[in-house]
Amino acid sequence: MPASRALLVIFNPAAGRRARSARQLQRVVAELEKLGCSVVVRHTSPGVGARQLAREGAPGFDAVVAAGGDGTVNEVANGLYGGSRPLAIIPLGTANVLAREIGLPRDPARLAALIAGGEPRPIWPGRVGERLFLMMAGCGFDAAVVEAVDPGSKKRFGQLAFVGSILRALLRYRPCELRVCADGVEHRAASIVVAKGQRYAGRFVLAPQARLSEPMLQIVLFRKPGRGAVLRALAMLALGRVHRLPEVAIIGARTVTLDAATPIPVQADGEIAGHVPVAIAVAAAPLALIAPPLALIAPH
Repeated sequence: MPASRALLVIFNPAAGRRARSARQLQRVVAELEKLGCSVVVRHTSPGVGARQLAREGAPGFDAVVAAGGDGTVNEVANGLYGGSRPLAIIPLGTANVLAREIGLPRDPARLAALIAGGEPRPIWPGRVGERLFLMMAGCGFDAAVVEAVDPGSKKRFGQLAFVGSILRALLRYRPCELRVCADGVEHRAASIVVAKGQRYAGRFVLAPQARLSEPMLQIVLFRKPGRGAVLRALAMLALGRVHRLPEVAIIGARTVTLDAATPIPVQADGEIAGHVPVAIAVAAAPLALIAPPLALIAPH
């Protein structure tokens, strides 16, 4: 691809803290223009989302840049999937899980240099029904936390807002047995995370064997129900050892189906994506992502 690219930047002004996000975007765009890139910035709005902007705008550009949080990146990826234009990222959200996973530079000049001249690298998304996810999908307590997040608190308090959503989810928590079928093998769990990347909720490592570059899902089964089990898992997640808990199992699979006695929610990349029963699988083809050279091989 050319070193000086024509770039469509899709900016979600609601991501992160509005004024700070706008300033960060301006810095990166200024650096891109110094490098000779042609940059067009389009804003999402209640009537026109990132997915639509990406799908309709991509053919006129060399690459499409998602400027926002993980939800914006997910929407842009869904809009680009099946086309020929690669995805790049300017992380402006609360957790920025994918940006952390691939080790995107925080410095505006270094990030701009990567977007302007970096190589597109294939990653294998997952799919929940008809929706792609790049990092993870989940059901059980995981999705209950996502459902409890207050958007206003995210803007004001950043990642601290998730503390409140965890507490709300704990208060409302009602254990529900999940029936899980991974590549034809039956399992039972209280909660499940289907991981494409290693990281979860920002910097925490949940699935050490997960690789974006491989067409494989890592299924994290939390088999013990109850608030005590949830609190223990959260504590071990903070220590990077949740995979060592005896009530946690991690298995590799290409397809997984989830069902339960009630239609509980499923999240994908931090957004509610539906309810069980649901089928989750590796996507049929990879997506091109502009990333640092070793990002998809070695953990960061």
